[in-house]
Amino acid sequence: MMNYDVIIVGAGSMGMAAGYYLALEGKSVLLLDSFNPPHDRGAHHGDTRIIRHAYGEGTSYVPLALRAQKLWYDLERESGRKLFYQTGVLNVGTRDSTFIKQVVSSSEAYSLPLQTLDSSKMHTVWPGISLPEGYLGCFESDSGVLKSEECIRAYRELLEHHQVTIVTNTSVQELSIDSAGVTVQTADESYKGRALIVTAGAWSSKLLPLMNIHPPLVTKRKTFAWFEVDDFLFGEERFPAFTFETSLGHYYGFPSMGGAGLKVGRHDGGLRINPDEAIPEFGALQEDEEDLRMFLSRFMPLANTELRMGKTCTYTLTPDENFIIDTHPEYPHIAFAAGFSGHGFKFSSVVGEILCQLITRGRSEHDISLFSMNRFK
Repeated sequence: MMNYDVIIVGAGSMGMAAGYYLALEGKSVLLLDSFNPPHDRGAHHGDTRIIRHAYGEGTSYVPLALRAQKLWYDLERESGRKLFYQTGVLNVGTRDSTFIKQVVSSSEAYSLPLQTLDSSKMHTVWPGISLPEGYLGCFESDSGVLKSEECIRAYRELLEHHQVTIVTNTSVQELSIDSAGVTVQTADESYKGRALIVTAGAWSSKLLPLMNIHPPLVTKRKTFAWFEVDDFLFGEERFPAFTFETSLGHYYGFPSMGGAGLKVGRHDGGLRINPDEAIPEFGALQEDEEDLRMFLSRFMPLANTELRMGKTCTYTLTPDENFIIDTHPEYPHIAFAAGFSGHGFKFSSVVGEILCQLITRGRSEHDISLFSMNRFK
């Protein structure tokens, strides 16, 4: 039986980051994953993710977003990979939108650069946007786009450099835990560790109950697509990443990066799925493309053009759409993170740091009280 200081089950966004920070602390680490990250079954799939600082989901997230940004810069430097593109992010909603109000209050509380624009001004600055009166735009110049799959590759390369063991295409069958440590059983092998981190994404609902932890999670299929556009209007040098809270729904997107086309997805809604079953490909449902075109025709008509490509990913949601980051109520050497609810990737660097601190110090220097499992009791 092979022994490690820490075993991490789930080597996606959060697991890779946690493994990296543990390796920097000199810990012997094993990462296990059912697939071979980066892959198309995780929340990191789809090439890009937005990182926002003035946070519409609540002011509590801002210190974590700022720390995450610092850690992404560090990862760029250490890996030699280009991971962050400072395109700016445009947050759009009606003036009475809770999301927009919290973007503004977050920027004020933390003195973040934020430019507010009315509908007419947004069209002047970005002619590709067409908004009715009553909408407000909040532009964050310091925010931008993360290359999500490149981030996973960067962590993985550094982990391999630190001689961390990564076992892929291997599912966990059993978890045995006690005060002395943990034993993880796969189909072919048994592994023993002094500590355990579970960052299993959509499979958290399957693995955490093995430790008598029952998070209220729902996994949904999400879709997004790239559309042929004029890069003079929508290219990364001129057009920001964006999130629009509208009467049609909550949409997000990215400028055409490297001529790839404008990427658009819908944040709310989605089809509930079982992650162990095949996820219907983009286009399997008629509304996959229709929903995105409805948004484009209303708010970015010049981008309602030829569909280049569509893909799917998954969201694993909590009831309040806040994260779960906690330790086992009986065994402090066991930590877990789940339920990132479609807005977690940008935080994966700092979540990795938090999980490392929970295991090595018994507490984190970051305020994670919002993410306690106790809120569901």
